[in-house]
Amino acid sequence: MSGTFSQLYIQVIFAVKNRESLIHSSWEEELYKYITGIVQKKGQKILAINGMPDHVHILIGMKPNCSLSDLVREVKKSSNDFIKEKKFSKHKFNWQEGYGAFSYNHSNLEKVIAYIMNQKKHHKKRTFKEEYIDFMQKFSIDFKLEYLFEWLE
Repeated sequence: MSGTFSQLYIQVIFAVKNRESLIHSSWEEELYKYITGIVQKKGQKILAINGMPDHVHILIGMKPNCSLSDLVREVKKSSNDFIKEKKFSKHKFNWQEGYGAFSYNHSNLEKVIAYIMNQKKHHKKRTFKEEYIDFMQKFSIDFKLEYLFEWLE
């Protein structure tokens, strides 16, 4: 019996519009559970999810029948609606356009999961902008700074 076999691990990073720090610690866990549910309903597996008040990291074990862009679009749209419906933020909440997606092999999973789960500690030393630019450089992705995100300085 033939089949399709794959091993696809993608870290997705996306930010709050204008990189505003709107994700509050009092409801971030509920947001992460909601996002996890969206990914699972699409038949994919969350390996890690965490973030900061201005951005989110998700490590997803993906099946090849799923379009990453469709999945991220659904996660952002549905979670944006969820935040508004729950009235979590007293400010206007929206995700910024775009996202970063970085692939890993199985031998790196432990390290990537630890990195994601230690976001609060990690960002005591580095800004999101520094972190994101580092990802782009490590993965040899050509970019122009003005097109990455709308950075608030």
